[in-house]
Amino acid sequence: MKISRFKKSHKTLAFFSTHFDYREPYQVLIDATFCQAALQHKIGIDEQIKKYFQCNVKLLTTQCVILEAEALGAPLLGALSIVKQFYVHKCGHEGKPVAAAQCLKSMTKDNRYIVATQDRLLQASLRKVPGRCLLYLHKATPVLEAPSEASKKWVQKKAKNLMLGQHEQKIEYMKEKQGIKPTEPVKPKKVKGPKNPNPLSCKKSKKANKPSLQQVEQTTQLKAKRKRIKIPEHVKAALGSK
Repeated sequence: MKISRFKKSHKTLAFFSTHFDYREPYQVLIDATFCQAALQHKIGIDEQIKKYFQCNVKLLTTQCVILEAEALGAPLLGALSIVKQFYVHKCGHEGKPVAAAQCLKSMTKDNRYIVATQDRLLQASLRKVPGRCLLYLHKATPVLEAPSEASKKWVQKKAKNLMLGQHEQKIEYMKEKQGIKPTEPVKPKKVKGPKNPNPLSCKKSKKANKPSLQQVEQTTQLKAKRKRIKIPEHVKAALGSK
């Protein structure tokens, strides 16, 4: 392999190792489309990939990939015989197989796999997710794709946040060194509004029960209607003699 190709692949691996925790032995997930391209160009996948990476590599596939190749029949018989040579990794779809592309995408969610595929749609989908590493064949040559824009932007954002955090820590350190106390956040003053009246002062005053005008008139009429009792003269005289 040319030195320039080795430098590019080594640089790409270093990027993913530094920012996305890829570690040796690098695990390469291979699908039937990659095996079909290798068959057409008459290359041995195991030999070529190990020679390209020049480090510890583990070649894997999944049950979903094998079952999909079997379902496609005669056109992929050669690719099927190649893909069955690799270690079959548990994908979690045992008993309920899914499409190979869907299976490989689910495998890369929580793990660090280099996906070897010629499927353009799968490649485009994985490029949109930060941290996804792709391997494909350019004619008879394996190519480790450079980090996607999504991966680069994620790394730039992470570095920016890290720099801001370090800058804040440096400011706090300088303040502490110079004896400047950290300023406490100013609490907003409570705005005093009009107070509610005292509920005791709102009680109705107890007024004396004064008779109404109608009651006064009724009393006057009753007094007027009273009849005077006349005392006979002989009774008066008897009372006066006593």
